[in-house]
Amino acid sequence: MSAKPRVLVVDDEPAILRFLKPALEANDYEVSHSATVADAIKRIAADAPDIVLLDLGLADGDGKEVIRQVRAWSDLPIVVLSAREREAEKIESLDLGADDYVNKPFASGELMARMRTALRHRMQRNAEPANLSVGGLDIDVLRHRVTRGGAEIKLTPKEFELLAFMVRHAGRVVTHRQILAAVWGPAHTSDTQYLRVYIGQLRQKIETRADEPQIILTEPGIGYRIGTAD
Repeated sequence: MSAKPRVLVVDDEPAILRFLKPALEANDYEVSHSATVADAIKRIAADAPDIVLLDLGLADGDGKEVIRQVRAWSDLPIVVLSAREREAEKIESLDLGADDYVNKPFASGELMARMRTALRHRMQRNAEPANLSVGGLDIDVLRHRVTRGGAEIKLTPKEFELLAFMVRHAGRVVTHRQILAAVWGPAHTSDTQYLRVYIGQLRQKIETRADEPQIILTEPGIGYRIGTAD
């Protein structure tokens, strides 16, 4: 990544760009712009930006096509900005590989925080650390061991696999389908109730208060997000 992270804003609304450009530049981003699906894909391939802010309603098609094509060859962070409120749109965008989904209208402070998290997550993912940490937990990936303050927290193999998968994706909303496919296999992508049971068990073991979780946060109707990351 360059000294100034380069962000490509893919949106065909001039008002959004007028709002975003100064906010991004004030946060030390180098900003470029695209207004169509075709141009966005071309620019991502040619310029390799560090992060993409993507609207779904573009003049020449659906922005999800950008996610679909780019994910075939790149893991750069993609944060969707959209006025579409249907859960199905969010789920499809995330399942295709978007890192996050921010509803319009949005506060610039929240957007900057989401972008920083997405960029940090990409760096961590590329490094593939053997040890992970979140919310006071230390996770030894190689030894399948979780501790807090030196005291071990006993997890079943499947609970450990579930926690490790989610922490590796800290900063992203992960959908029910993504989690189930990764941890239980493609045949179980519709077993959302099964997943809820495991999330409940895991929260009982790792959260200070399972009824007010701070580590594994629920995205209603969509999936989960890791909260307090170290």
